[in-house]
Amino acid sequence: MSLLTVENLSHGFGDRAIFENVSFKLNKGEHVGLVGANGEGKSTFMNIITGKLMPDEGKVEWAKNIKIGYLDQHSMLEKGMTIGSVMRTAFDDLFDMEKRMNDICDKMMDADEDSMNAYMEELGTIQDLLTNRDFYMIDSKVEEVARALGLLDLGLDKDVTDLSGGQRTKVLLGKLLLEKPDILLLDEPTNYLDKEHIDWLKRYLTEYENAFILISHDILFLNSVINLIYHMDNRELNRYVGDYDKFQEVYAMKQSQLKAAYDRQQKEIADLKDFVARNKARVATRNMAMSRQKKLDNMEVIELAGEKPKPEFNFKTARTPGRYIFTTKDLVIGYDEPLSSPLNLEMERGSRIVLTGANGIGKSTLLKSILGLIKPISGEVERGDYLEIGYFEQETPPDIETTCLEEIWQEFPGYTQYEVRSALAKCGLTTKHIESKVKVLSGGEQAKVRLCKLINKESNILVLDEPTNHLDVDAKDELKRALKDYKGSFLMVCHEPEFYEDLATDVWDCSSWTTKVI
Repeated sequence: MSLLTVENLSHGFGDRAIFENVSFKLNKGEHVGLVGANGEGKSTFMNIITGKLMPDEGKVEWAKNIKIGYLDQHSMLEKGMTIGSVMRTAFDDLFDMEKRMNDICDKMMDADEDSMNAYMEELGTIQDLLTNRDFYMIDSKVEEVARALGLLDLGLDKDVTDLSGGQRTKVLLGKLLLEKPDILLLDEPTNYLDKEHIDWLKRYLTEYENAFILISHDILFLNSVINLIYHMDNRELNRYVGDYDKFQEVYAMKQSQLKAAYDRQQKEIADLKDFVARNKARVATRNMAMSRQKKLDNMEVIELAGEKPKPEFNFKTARTPGRYIFTTKDLVIGYDEPLSSPLNLEMERGSRIVLTGANGIGKSTLLKSILGLIKPISGEVERGDYLEIGYFEQETPPDIETTCLEEIWQEFPGYTQYEVRSALAKCGLTTKHIESKVKVLSGGEQAKVRLCKLINKESNILVLDEPTNHLDVDAKDELKRALKDYKGSFLMVCHEPEFYEDLATDVWDCSSWTTKVI
């Protein structure tokens, strides 16, 4: 049974085409991985099928009475909303029924007999629906899911804008699970999640009986939960049965076959053109030349997709720093309240340290405290001599109004326009991306702009806050290579063991010193 049918979909932004005449079908029980390089349109596709964005052409048709749950990486949680209030929005339709029931009760006071009978019948129907859907157990259901996701200890009345990125993701995920949709749409759900909760989500999706569409650049996670791949590439959407590894195998074979067919056809075209050129002027062979020309004119020419720009990250190394990068003395980090016990840490030159642990326990706060961006609750940080620090922030500010060009120019005012464009192109961004505003780019493209700033500045210590979030497979592999080749030290927050295990000289588990209940 088809739950979702997409036919002849085309869409673009300005003169940049994202899809051209693509089709897609989701059947009951299918676990689909939606994959492709940064900027190929995966999140745009999700926005189109959920009705947030109207396509230029094409049809999107959902089966009747289908309940859709969408975990959106760009969902806005506003100040004043609490963990509990967001999760309770999963039951908005039931709260609307309760409101209707109260309205009926008010109207019954002045109703005639016929109206009273109609009201009584509607009231009975609503009460049955509320009872059958456990309306009077909503609070205990919210608590149960919040406990499973490690949110209950934060307090259901906690403002969502005070949460870390991972905690906000968990709140949205909790709301989604409470909705019990027929179809899950998940846009990079593992971003910001710690290993414990990635494992929990993996188990949940493996056992999930209904259909889902999952966008993720985490290949191990993808392989463990999906049975179908839809690949977005060069404005096309192609279906592959199996996991990501199987897709790569089949895709590579298809590309090899296409290249062989292209080479054969190019040779045939060259031979035909040569024959026509040599024989069209001769009376005896003119007809044969015209026949060859006709064949050329009617030939369906095979085209190879243009090579995608692959990023090149090469960090510039500054002069050697002193022996110690930093030391802390009884450092207590936090904002309004402590996030840690007193910390006495040290990092020596040449160290490559990774910070791990659950969300919200202060990993990003520790980085900012060491850098001097925020004041500690108490204690002190002593930074070493001759430090040249390169800092990669977790996210681009949401209110950013600059273009990619302007963003790099502000950082390197001495660059010519050619040098700025070349720097961005080396990070895998095309001309259209380079001239766009940063805020309209995908999460992965925005990360490449931030990396562009980092690799064009000499440093001897890199401070990296979740640098792999949003990056596609090629960019992640290239970043890993660049960090291996880097001559300096780094301090990095990361939740992907397969990325950092053969890079790190030491892994610090921050849950050992946090004051947060996790």
